[in-house]
Order: sequence, then C-alpha cells, then structure tokens
Amino acid sequence: MKLILLFIATIALSGCLFGQSGEVKRAEKVLQNFQCHNIETSQLASSSITNFYQQTLAANKAKAVRYVEQYQNGEDLFDIPLDEVVQQKYQLYRQACQALGGVSAHKPTTSALLTQ
Repeated sequence: MKLILLFIATIALSGCLFGQSGEVKRAEKVLQNFQCHNIETSQLASSSITNFYQQTLAANKAKAVRYVEQYQNGEDLFDIPLDEVVQQKYQLYRQACQALGGVSAHKPTTSALLTQ
C-alpha cells in the first residue's frame, strides 16, 4: 500500500515539474519579443513622460527576465502560469514602446503562445 502511494506521489510531482518546464519554455519565447525598434533616443524630447516610458520599458523587461530566472531556480511566484505573467509584462512593454514611437518585434497573442 505504501509503495502504491509513493508511486502516485512521484508521478504527481513529476507532472508538476514537467508542467512548469512548459511554462518556462513558453515564457522564454515571449521574452524573445521584448525588443523595441525604430526609437531614436537622441531625437526624443527629454520630458517626464518620455522618461516614464523609457523606465517602463526597462522595468518590465527586467521583471520578466527575473521572474523566469526565479522559476528556473524552483521558486513558484504566482497563482497564474508564468507565461501569462510574462505576457502581461510584454503587453506593458509593447505599449510603452509604441508610446515612444517604436515598433515591437512581434504581436503574439496568449492563445497563440499557449498552442506552441
């Protein structure tokens, strides 16, 4: 009886590990899209709103990278899947990029990412 319970527990735990591995891979794919093109920083007017958007770009990318690294180290940070959290950070990043006149690399949707 104990052997059966141990076997079931092992399968359950390995399932959780493989599930997290998939989340990390999908989150890493989203991280590749954190690029903002066609921004000429020398031509941007120095204003508080410009500074805000530039800080938003840097902060959201840094947070997404940190979240993925923490997941890879075994930390479970959120109640929702990691790839959804990184996707939310990407949406904020993309909005800031567009506000600065830039263009982000891709526009992946959550449903498209989940099917990959």
